[in-house]
Amino acid sequence: MLMLVPAAVLVLIALAAIAVDSAVVFLAQRQAGDLAAAAANDAAGAALSEGAFYGTGKLSLDPARVTAVVADAVTGRGAGLDLVGPPDVTVAGRQVCVTVHANVRYPFSPAVPGVARTRVVTARAAATAVEGRGAVPASMGLC
Repeated sequence: MLMLVPAAVLVLIALAAIAVDSAVVFLAQRQAGDLAAAAANDAAGAALSEGAFYGTGKLSLDPARVTAVVADAVTGRGAGLDLVGPPDVTVAGRQVCVTVHANVRYPFSPAVPGVARTRVVTARAAATAVEGRGAVPASMGLC
């Protein structure tokens, strides 16, 4: 009976390693989602086209400014992530969609031969510039 105790301990250690690796991926996914949401929100608020607003009174986003604001937001907030390239930015009218890809390194999986050492997580978020105090419009399906 005592001979099975070391095997049980080894199984528990392996299960703990799997749990930690899964938690690391989950938290990186959440962090990437927060980064994408913050960048989209910053762009929807800071990249309004002044020419369109002062000329017609309508809100619209300047795609060049959106890309610059998103790049600044990702640079300022993405320090904890190993980003895979620049974020993907899509602008349609008053809505901006930001997609972020990040590499996540498993802490324990590399100890097992033949198992992946990294995983790519993707997060996507959208934000819409809204006029006045009206209700926020339903998602237009940009993301």
